[in-house]
Amino acid sequence: MNDLNIGVIGAGGRGALAHNAHRPDEGVRLVAGADTRPAALSTFKEKFGPDVFVTDDYRKLLALDSIQAVFVTSPDFLHEEHAVAALEAGKHVYLEKPMAITIEGCDRILRVAYEKKAKLYLGHNMRHMSFVLKMKELIDRGAIGEVKAGWCRHFIGYGCDAYFKDWHAEREKSTGLLLQKGAHDIDVLHWLCGGYSERVTALGALSLYDQITDRRDPSKPADASWHDENWPPLSQKQLNPIIDVEDLSMMLMRLNNGVLASYQQCHYTPDSWRNYCIIGSEGRLENFGDVPGECSVKLWNHRESYNPEGHEAFAIPAEAGTHGGADPKIVAEFVRYVREGGSIKTSAVAARNSVAAGCMATQSLRNGGQPADCPPVPDELAAYFNADVN
Repeated sequence: MNDLNIGVIGAGGRGALAHNAHRPDEGVRLVAGADTRPAALSTFKEKFGPDVFVTDDYRKLLALDSIQAVFVTSPDFLHEEHAVAALEAGKHVYLEKPMAITIEGCDRILRVAYEKKAKLYLGHNMRHMSFVLKMKELIDRGAIGEVKAGWCRHFIGYGCDAYFKDWHAEREKSTGLLLQKGAHDIDVLHWLCGGYSERVTALGALSLYDQITDRRDPSKPADASWHDENWPPLSQKQLNPIIDVEDLSMMLMRLNNGVLASYQQCHYTPDSWRNYCIIGSEGRLENFGDVPGECSVKLWNHRESYNPEGHEAFAIPAEAGTHGGADPKIVAEFVRYVREGGSIKTSAVAARNSVAAGCMATQSLRNGGQPADCPPVPDELAAYFNADVN
């Protein structure tokens, strides 16, 4: 098996995900990091040794012939630029979600990857979360019959800290949180329901955080870390100077297979978790909690009155690793895919379609709920990228 040398564009922050790939005894090494922040580069060098290459210019990293693959974990509004440059440089790419902040940006990435015949792997790690996998397994074995509807409620208690103190709060850099934060959940709904959104409509508002007048000096770095004592929501301080995205959003989706779905997100709830309910012709599934070791999936499959316990319950065991063990698993799959090929759980087409649904829902929301159609992926691109997806 060939050795694999990997670079990281966006070495700080979410770039820590790539650390799961560094396994020198197995011939896989992180050998280069790019970031505009000196502290991030210093930490990267301390972690991986004095011989690693670090730079504040990602182009210099991509010029290294010794690198075969790249993690793109930079801020969302740079995904298109960085992914396209890496693909054009002949590198295989792990691209963190969302794929880009526009549909056009996603399609440009797909087109370049197709033309270069490079491996493009999308970081939708929720497809590796054990509670989602249990729901997918039950659906695929027919436990609820034919899927007819999917609902998701996302309670984001850390919403102000993570999304309203830095660039996420600006339309120019994120499009909106129905895309940026919702991309995961839209992808999971699509996956569990077996289709993609073809028409969406949405309503939402900046309903709370516009009331906070304590704003960060734009010349100083943002602190997007979250703490339980930051409560109640209106007591928050040092918000981003610009806030023009919604903190409360609701969208409806009609999928191309006839399934109807809905997604709701709120960024000032006291609790933090996501709840999926999938309804079929012969039953329904619902998760309670989303942290392995603390959550379960329940199945109802015959008629009765209120039964909070379900007819079957599946406890989800604890797993090691960030994001409920999903991060190590998704990185391992990317490394195997680059070195050996084979099938993968994530899908570049699905990632693009989650962005399309989020973008068009945001457009609908800002046009008073007017329905909007999601443009499909060109047939030749869909066939190419779906070939490896299981």
